[in-house]
Amino acid sequence: MPAHRDPRNTPLLAELPLTDSVAGALGAADGIDGFGTDVAATLGWAVAVGAARAADRPVVEDWSLLASVASLDVAAARILEPHLDALDILDQARRLDVDVDLESIGVHPGSSWGVFAAEGPGTRLEAHRAATGWRLSGTKPWCSLAHELTHALVTAWVGDERRLFAVALRTPQVDPHAGPWHARGLTQVMSAPVEFTDATAVPVGEAGWYLRRPGFAHGGIGVAACWWGGALPLRDALLEAARRTGADQLSRVHLARVDTALWNARLTLKAAAATIDADPDPALLAGRVRAIVSDAVETALTEVAHALGPLPLVADERHARRVADLQIYIRQHHGERDLARLGGSVSEGRGEW
Repeated sequence: MPAHRDPRNTPLLAELPLTDSVAGALGAADGIDGFGTDVAATLGWAVAVGAARAADRPVVEDWSLLASVASLDVAAARILEPHLDALDILDQARRLDVDVDLESIGVHPGSSWGVFAAEGPGTRLEAHRAATGWRLSGTKPWCSLAHELTHALVTAWVGDERRLFAVALRTPQVDPHAGPWHARGLTQVMSAPVEFTDATAVPVGEAGWYLRRPGFAHGGIGVAACWWGGALPLRDALLEAARRTGADQLSRVHLARVDTALWNARLTLKAAAATIDADPDPALLAGRVRAIVSDAVETALTEVAHALGPLPLVADERHARRVADLQIYIRQHHGERDLARLGGSVSEGRGEW
């Protein structure tokens, strides 16, 4: 596999130069030993990246940044994406004049953020209003990096609706589990349950706002941009193999399948960036984009395995880690379940061409 790809040569929109903000973030990443593997150093970089972003940036800038970072290191993008998503959610609330008292939970310029919105069988996080404010009690599953972060945005049940809350994680009332996390990919980005025991929480928006807001679709596509960027070096590996002396026609077939799949995903991301703010159904758009990108990444993982065989999986640490990281990360797309929801929307008459 190529020793190192420079993501500045392949931004999301190749006909546009990278902005100073994105180029600066990538340049800073070059100076970090253990970028993506050293969680503390990568989180510190992510906080600095979040603080440096312009308030009026186009959405394609964020997606270009995420894709470019993932092409360097998938785990680094997995660390960066939720931090930026949390900052974006808080910005959306501020633009709607929603009062979010972050000082009361110790938020400061160096705070690192996660977004914990998953649900799981047998677990439930409840929110209730006490005399001194909102409190959270119960278990939240799939909380990535809860041991490492200072704060998180967390969805909790208020009756039959979910509401978003900001919480401080480094308090006695918040107890992140130490596992289970037996993953062979994203090993350093542990996602495990967190127990909340009457933990102080600050509401962010009304009940249901988190899922209804247009920005929810932006975040979902941002994750897809990470998947896409993370797969680009797999194409590079196939390109290198197809150029070797003695390479056969099959090497070119594998390359062509991945090239066309990732090119199609790129065009999909590009089209979404151009239309999402005016789209009448951004959630449906996000579902379509994620389905197309996830299929492209699955194609890349399959083709590179067939083309290159086991050698790079056992002899090339960066390639093996990238493949394992992508195989875990892409499972944020729930395959046929997500397609069933998408098909249900289409069958109801939404999203006519």
